[in-house]
Amino acid sequence: MVNPNVVGQAELGQHLAQIREQAGISQAELARRLTWSQAVLSRVESGERSVSPEELHQILKQLDTPGATRLREVIQRDWSILPRPAIDHRDHDLLWDAEQVARDLSALREQPDVRNAFERRLRAFLDELQCTAALLLKRSHQVAFIGSIGIGKSTAICRTTGLTVPGLDGGQPAPVLEAGSGGITICEVHLRSGPQYGLIIEPRGEDEIRTEVTDFAEHILRGDAGSSEGSDAGNEGQGISKEIERAIRNMAGLRRTREKVDGKSVRRDGAKDLATIHPNSREFVVEVLARMQLHRRDRRDIWYEPSFDKPALVWLKEMFEQVNNGRHPDFTLPKRIEVVVPKPLLGETDLSVRIIDTKGIDRTAARADLEMHLDDPHTVVVLCTGFNNAPAAEPRLLLERALEAGVRTVRTHATLLVLPRPEEALAVKDESGVRVETVAEGYELKGDQIALALEPLGLANLPLCFFNAHQDDPESLRSVLSERIDRSRENSQNKLREIVLNARRLLDNYEQEQVQEVIRQASRMLQTWVSRHSKIPTPTGSLQASLVEQIQKAYASTVRATVRREGEWETLSFSHHLGFGARRMAAQSLGKSVEAFSELCKTLAENPQYAEAQDLLIQADRVLATSYEELLRKVQIMGQHAFRDELKAASALWLQCSQEWGSGAGYRGRVADHTLSWFHQPSQQNLKDQLLSMIGREWSQALLSVTNLFDGEHPEGA
Repeated sequence: MVNPNVVGQAELGQHLAQIREQAGISQAELARRLTWSQAVLSRVESGERSVSPEELHQILKQLDTPGATRLREVIQRDWSILPRPAIDHRDHDLLWDAEQVARDLSALREQPDVRNAFERRLRAFLDELQCTAALLLKRSHQVAFIGSIGIGKSTAICRTTGLTVPGLDGGQPAPVLEAGSGGITICEVHLRSGPQYGLIIEPRGEDEIRTEVTDFAEHILRGDAGSSEGSDAGNEGQGISKEIERAIRNMAGLRRTREKVDGKSVRRDGAKDLATIHPNSREFVVEVLARMQLHRRDRRDIWYEPSFDKPALVWLKEMFEQVNNGRHPDFTLPKRIEVVVPKPLLGETDLSVRIIDTKGIDRTAARADLEMHLDDPHTVVVLCTGFNNAPAAEPRLLLERALEAGVRTVRTHATLLVLPRPEEALAVKDESGVRVETVAEGYELKGDQIALALEPLGLANLPLCFFNAHQDDPESLRSVLSERIDRSRENSQNKLREIVLNARRLLDNYEQEQVQEVIRQASRMLQTWVSRHSKIPTPTGSLQASLVEQIQKAYASTVRATVRREGEWETLSFSHHLGFGARRMAAQSLGKSVEAFSELCKTLAENPQYAEAQDLLIQADRVLATSYEELLRKVQIMGQHAFRDELKAASALWLQCSQEWGSGAGYRGRVADHTLSWFHQPSQQNLKDQLLSMIGREWSQALLSVTNLFDGEHPEGA
């Protein structure tokens, strides 16, 4: 038996305690059988005392259960290439298979008579094994709820996770997360399991707060002047979200109140009263910041104590509302709020699941904080929509953009959540105009309509769930979310199994000349394809099209707030849309070629003539797909960061855009025009040329990663 210290004493001790408890043996009884004191066994189980291999053998012998046998098997495994998984990792056996085949591949690579081309195939297999194993090793997953403001995301989350408190006068249970008609939550909220009930706050930086207060000052000092910037500006009414405004008012003591004057109710606004004293913007900002007393707001967490005189969830609801609204004297403006609860969010599981309540979509769905979730292999994206307009324009837009950008996890990691209000399902009519008789029938008919609407995107089979938070059993939604997480892991499991199987066959067959001849024939065909597709088609579309489109769609005040921040705001990010534009250009140029190569590999693999080359063909398909996905991510990063640096230095652009505010209707169009003019400057054209060159280089590298698998396996000049 190997030294158990390789595992780690704390992990080992905890697992020993679990096995003992599952066997129904008390700590005192096991200590008696071992002729140990109970105190010594307690220290072993807590990880405070190390245990020798001989002692561990005796403990497992006394326990003598399937769990003990399993533990003995697991800790004997010596990991040298892949990281060691936790003892209770559900994919331990599969990862061990990958570790063993990785060792064999590494050993063969060291042989002096291995040809260069074959060595490159071995190295490619090792890279695939390590990358895919890393996806399975990570047991932390996220479920991100995305939808419009007021759609009911927060209520659905709380109902699903059991975070509700009794309603007033026996009414509907109230969610712990503050909910309303929209514009309630000040920032992204994360829910996770932990040791006790509490809140952890990630604060906004001082510069961020100062900029928010500056926006607030402009809104107060200019009054409704912003409504002249466009016909829709008054819908938002300000260059600052109402959640932020509410928090700043509460923190600075500038609330709106009603007073009785001469027997009449008069509305007073503390902020406007302050503006009459400090009409200068800079002075007003300084006064508000001073009143907020940021130097005292340095607390970052708060936890429930059993001694409190109220139930834990009631306390949690009150604390969340105080922090979210800027009413707690110890906390500053939050950038993110973490809600910690001492229970699993989706039921018992060995996975760590975090649920994210994203900021609601208000006009602009194409946001960096939302789209990042769609490209994360460990995040399940729940796109929320109302019932009557399902699928709503916002989730549909996000799906379209993800597909345009070549995001391949959409079909496996996204689901559409329809949130009907009471009676909406029963109002559905069939083709003959007759109303449905049951809610289930209403859901079924609406599901057919949604599938038809998503068919043009190729997403007619996108998983779909209906959940009326006031009436439906939350277990149905919990099951859907758990299934999506499991499905995402199954994809990685299947991929790793395929790689392990292919690698083993490679190891078994690499010396057989007949096999090598078939591989050479298949290689020639793949090489011919690569040669014909080495040059990328001229990219279509405009790099800045997404940015200009979103400038035109956003509220005028949102564009104003973004201009003030030199193009970077949570609601509208210039660099995000330029990164998306770059990625979309690459996907439109290369996506069809990657699909064609995959089809060629699958066609050849199904041909009995190339049976012995099947593993090479499957590997080539995988390698190009992986290289292509990496290419898209690199291009997106290049588009984001290269232009972000240029935009940061574009003082003339921001000055031009700033001067347009207050010049009447058409503000967004003028900002879009200035932005387009900036892109036509030589320095920006040079950046675009560099981006195109990068796409070409990365495509050549992706093709090289494929030809490296068989280069030299075929006659010269083939």
